[in-house]
Order: sequence, then C-alpha cells, then structure tokens
Amino acid sequence: MSQQPPLSGGGALGRFDLALKVVAALFVVMLLTTVTAGIVMRAFNKPLSWTEEASGFLMVWLACLGWMIATRHRSHIRIRFFLDLIPGQPKRITEIILQMGTAVLGGVIAWQGVHLLRVNSDIEATTMPLSVAWMYVPLLPAGLITLAQGIADAWAQLKEGTATTLIRTGKV
Repeated sequence: MSQQPPLSGGGALGRFDLALKVVAALFVVMLLTTVTAGIVMRAFNKPLSWTEEASGFLMVWLACLGWMIATRHRSHIRIRFFLDLIPGQPKRITEIILQMGTAVLGGVIAWQGVHLLRVNSDIEATTMPLSVAWMYVPLLPAGLITLAQGIADAWAQLKEGTATTLIRTGKV
C-alpha cells in the first residue's frame, strides 16, 4: 500500500499536517519519558504511582494523533479487491458512497466524543489530579478530521466524474 500525500500540499492545511506530526512526536517523547521514569524508579524500589495511568492517557492521545495523520494521508488500510472489479461510473459512485460513509462515521465519533466528555468530566483519574474526560478529548478532532476528509474525498470523486463526463460529451 503506497502512502499518498495529504490533500493540502501547502498553505494552511500543510501547516496543520506538520503541526499534527510535531504534536505526535512530542507525545512519543512524553510517553517514552513517562515509561522510562516508571521503570527506573521501580528499579530503585521507589515506584511512581502515576506513570502507568499517565502512559494510558498518552497512548490514547498518540493513537488518535496517528489516526488523524493516517486520515490526512489517506493511508488507512483499504481492501479494494471488489471495488476494483467495478467499472467506470459505478465504481466512482461506489467510492463516493464509501467516502460519505466514512464522513458519517467521523461525525458520529465526534458527536459521541462530546457525549463521553460530558459524562466523564466529573470523574477524576485515580493517580493524577486530572479528569478522565481528558482521555476522550482527541476523539473530537479525530472524528472531525475524518468527517472533513471523507467529504473532501467524496467531493474530489464527484468532480472527477463531472470532468470525465464533460470531456466525453465534448463540452470542455
């Protein structure tokens, strides 16, 4: 599976994509530091109570950041065997339907993420003075990015189909 570049190329979306990667890299460093601190302190028989819970929070955030980056690069796993058997216009229509389904899924995840934030906002983490709701925060941007990318990809398929039709009918 080849990785396609994000839709942005440059400009504001390019800077957004770069910011996602930088934040993900910072979360990797924070996760490694937290896990290492837990291991080292346990080796000295002075375990830190918060490192395991903090690692869990960081892993959730890191997974969602990876999801957002993969969505922007269109590099999620896709099994295209049956889609590739469909010819021309029906294939394009099927792709539009699939991308709109992806957009709906992103919207549902963002919506449910807001619900999870509300429900868990008053629950405090066990070992840290932090609301459990922070674990669900990345669902909102991840869902919104999936929603936007699905719409953008469906729109690109729709425009491609329109351009192909115009060329075939000689109106371009």
